[in-house]
Amino acid sequence: MLNPQDLFTISSHKQFEKMALKVFRFQHENNRVYREFCDFLNTDVQKVKSLQQIPFLPIQFFKSLDVLSNANDVQETFTSSGTTGMINSRHLITDLSLYEQSYRNAFSEFYGNIEDYAILALLPSYLERSSSSLIYMVKDLIKLSNNENSGFYLNNYDELISKLVELDNSGQNVILIGVTYALLDLVEIFQNKNNSYIENKILDNLGQKAENLSKKQKFQLKNTIIMETGGMKGKRKEMIREELHQILCDGFGVQSIHSEYGMTELLSQAYSLGNGIFECPAWMHVLTRDTEDALTYVDYGKTGGVNVIDLANINSCSFIATQDLGKKYANNSFEILGRFDNSDLRGCNLMVL
Repeated sequence: MLNPQDLFTISSHKQFEKMALKVFRFQHENNRVYREFCDFLNTDVQKVKSLQQIPFLPIQFFKSLDVLSNANDVQETFTSSGTTGMINSRHLITDLSLYEQSYRNAFSEFYGNIEDYAILALLPSYLERSSSSLIYMVKDLIKLSNNENSGFYLNNYDELISKLVELDNSGQNVILIGVTYALLDLVEIFQNKNNSYIENKILDNLGQKAENLSKKQKFQLKNTIIMETGGMKGKRKEMIREELHQILCDGFGVQSIHSEYGMTELLSQAYSLGNGIFECPAWMHVLTRDTEDALTYVDYGKTGGVNVIDLANINSCSFIATQDLGKKYANNSFEILGRFDNSDLRGCNLMVL
């Protein structure tokens, strides 16, 4: 019997592979869409003995079909964002507790106790949608932080600047989670539009007068983590990660930019603590397929299409072939380099090559 709680007790790659093969057989038996896809590939279930032999469902299937592995009632439908006329993905969730357990455990694994942080969220394009899985997660993290300063910000950048400076100067650990274009907007306000405003905010908190501030003093956030979730949403031109992160580092006065890699079709997230190198929680794994032959895989360090195994997706499909391009490394970390094309851009931490 497959117990979903066993997913969160995985502690080795051997355990992960054993569990992934169990989930594969369960979903082949119970997920009509996935079974028909496997049948189309003439998959012999009994001969699938490794992760590389498991078929990965193209992510586009979530746009037109109900990808489900049980007949339970749907508790929530998460949808992807997109431009007018675009068909958005739909992820039907029959057990929200699995999603909650996945992101809570992952946050704890990478960042420790949520109550040690004030969580500030700058996600305007997501906040305008009620069906965003990212908003669902961040709203819950804000609540779990049990910090009166945690909260969402839409376009009230002045208030956010004031709060950031106040909290950072007080020694409070802060995580600012933001969609890429909004973080760039905030940086422009920091640097170009309201330098005198931000300088006065710094000095107000230090109890100094504005004229005593050295013009060489650089604004720095010392107790704040900046986490970008990707996504220009058509608001700005795409840029390479190195350029983006340098702009954000300079603008916020931090040493590195953290990143979150997730998407509507997944219930787990990978995190980068800097340099764009992502690591997965124990129940998530990434493979890189050959861009010319989707059924073969490329070596470590070579660019390929990103296949994600997300065992928290036990009630939909855990084996997804994304449209992202990336590289995987020997320690199971990975980086995202871009997409197969520039269509359907949305908040999955996507950069162009």
